Amino acid sequence: MLRSESADADQIGRAIPLSFPKPYADGVARLRVPGGFILLIAFAWLAHPSPASIAAGLPVAGVGLAIRAWAAGHLEKNQTLATGGPYAWVRNPLYIGTLIAAAGFVIAARSWILAALFAAVFLLVYLPVVELEEQHLRTLFPQYAAYAQRVPSFLPRGRFGGSGGRFALRRYLRNEEYLAALGALLGTAWLLLRLFWF
Repeated sequence: MLRSESADADQIGRAIPLSFPKPYADGVARLRVPGGFILLIAFAWLAHPSPASIAAGLPVAGVGLAIRAWAAGHLEKNQTLATGGPYAWVRNPLYIGTLIAAAGFVIAARSWILAALFAAVFLLVYLPVVELEEQHLRTLFPQYAAYAQRVPSFLPRGRFGGSGGRFALRRYLRNEEYLAALGALLGTAWLLLRLFWF
């Protein structure tokens, strides 16, 4: 981040009260990728699936992945403010999709410890990161403040009616959302291995 961008973000942080202290949010933002690897290891270790848990969890995970894909096909990162597609309903559809997909895999894995771990990571890591990203969007897009007043962060309460255009496969590919689908396939394969061979 450039010094001027950092100063802008600090000014915005003072103007908009955060739920998490900014130094904490900055710290956990740096831990998001290493934390993801820890979650993968926990998932691999703690998963004890059954045929019923897999049948219940994978469709939920599929819904989360579909929401992420829909959002990625409307997103032009740092170029235009996404207000169409799922962004007309909520400001953070990618995170909602991640939460639903994770919930699906936790159901499939049949582990309360894993459920508690995923919930803690979402509350203590992802929510502060969402706040940092919203600060960044406010610096990039002057219209973001008005958008944020009309569209809720996570729980939809009606459609805002944004004009962000249609889903575009090129945006989906540019945002590398297919990696989430690949990760889901690997997670599913691991669950099946645990079910039948471990």
